[in-house]
Amino acid sequence: MFEKQIKIPDPEEILARMPLPDNLKKIKAERDKLVSDVISGKSNKLLIIVGPCSAHEQKPVLEYVERLGKLNDKVKDKLVLIPRIYTNKPRTRGVGYKGMFSQPDPTKSEDILKGIYAIRELNIKAIEAGGLSAADEMLYPANIHYVDDLLSYIAVGARSSENQLHRLVASGIDVPVGVKNPMSGSILVMLNSIYAAQSGQVFKLNGWQVKTDGNPLAHAILRGAVDGYGNDIPNFHYETVMQVVEGYQKSGLKNPAIIIDANHSNSGKKFKQQIRICEEVMQNRLYDSDFKRNVKGFMIESFLEEGNQTEDKIYGKSITDPCLGWCDTERLLLDIAEKV
Repeated sequence: MFEKQIKIPDPEEILARMPLPDNLKKIKAERDKLVSDVISGKSNKLLIIVGPCSAHEQKPVLEYVERLGKLNDKVKDKLVLIPRIYTNKPRTRGVGYKGMFSQPDPTKSEDILKGIYAIRELNIKAIEAGGLSAADEMLYPANIHYVDDLLSYIAVGARSSENQLHRLVASGIDVPVGVKNPMSGSILVMLNSIYAAQSGQVFKLNGWQVKTDGNPLAHAILRGAVDGYGNDIPNFHYETVMQVVEGYQKSGLKNPAIIIDANHSNSGKKFKQQIRICEEVMQNRLYDSDFKRNVKGFMIESFLEEGNQTEDKIYGKSITDPCLGWCDTERLLLDIAEKV
């Protein structure tokens, strides 16, 4: 039984009420090109998607993005920094904090309409604060048009990469979409998902039959895997990455690109390990030209304060997965930029 609670307006109505200002549209377009050029190989810069596991509160996220914008001025010749403003939180068991989209106040129950306005406001203010358009995860494909005009990068999570609707919707998105390997770690499944996202599709979405041309900028994110006993299996090491490179070569996919997720099952959620993982990957880029040509960036979970907390009491500290603190993040990004 479904109990109707709140009528949610269509995306067109929401965007008309809270549009992206024209001056910020220009910044967004410039940022889109920077990101796309990395994935397509037109640019040798590295893509860094960095920020909190989940954006649960506006003020610390804006402070983080403002700091990131200042750091971007120092590294923009080598790196393209994209703040993680993740407003949907997947839950393994389906309960718990589900992100700002569902819960604009994490201490209260779901209010999706308020959540939509809250994440639009946050993303618009973030572009103003740091000059950086953001990345988010497409957890619910039917909701993507409430925010896709604000984002320069969209991720499909490990739990979603095998889902048909996620693949189809990704085929119609105009910015790069990173597809994570599934929880099983299957490279073949991930490449099949990318193939579907790069292909033109016809399907039903939000009451319409829609047609897409395919997204040639869909690409791989390696986030590690989990075995049948719940043990983490890293897949950022040289041997596994080169298996993905080989898979790309055999598949005929466009714009081969791999992003390394330094947290999740690659680090076992031991957030400090993200530093070591990035250092190892950068060393491998120096060692092998094929590795370097295909590995085009990192995902890093980071916030103002390191670690995490069970309640929202400490300003700028994650209430979901543990994150690197700002000082470690700044040092890490400067170090990566030196090695590009």
